[in-house]
Amino acid sequence: QVHLVESGGGLVQAGGSLRLSCAASGRTFSTSGLGWFRQAPGKEREFVATISWGGGSTNYADSVKGRFTISRDNAKKILYLQMNSLKPEDTAVYYCAARGQLGAHTSSTAYDYWGQGTQVTVSS
Repeated sequence: QVHLVESGGGLVQAGGSLRLSCAASGRTFSTSGLGWFRQAPGKEREFVATISWGGGSTNYADSVKGRFTISRDNAKKILYLQMNSLKPEDTAVYYCAARGQLGAHTSSTAYDYWGQGTQVTVSS
């Protein structure tokens, strides 16, 4: 089992940067595919970025490609999301998620464990 806690959200102006962190507990973190998802008010939860167990495979939504970078530190059991050139449309609650398989997946239904979320607000 994996317990996830996000941090690093906040209010930032358009064009600014934030780095989200997701601290995990549990033995299976290093063998879990991980992902970041987000949900804006009135919208469905959407895929942002995913990373495989060893970090060798990553995937990004088209809307964040070139601006966001997902990474992980298995020794520290932390997942990161570096967000640069933020836009108002990036405003959402951001969630980290873990699944009980080595590979990642872009569908939220493929994930077994979720954090509580952290709010990111980008002002114009």
